[in-house]
Amino acid sequence: MKEMKATAPTRVTPEEVIERMQRGEEVAFVDTRNPTTWAESDSKLPHAIRIPHDEVDKHLDELPSNRTIITYCT
Repeated sequence: MKEMKATAPTRVTPEEVIERMQRGEEVAFVDTRNPTTWAESDSKLPHAIRIPHDEVDKHLDELPSNRTIITYCT
């Protein structure tokens, strides 16, 4: 398993995310909605990684270590 540099989670607004991306910060979006909520939703970010919130610890090796991870749910 690769070593990941962890930082404390913080909340960000959509505006802050847009600003970071405009500055060139590389981000990865992780959609943590449960499968039912995700399937019923009309709003999905293209290229977001889908991992239900209660399974994140099982999929840490799938998250990119070279960019900021932004999780979201409902």
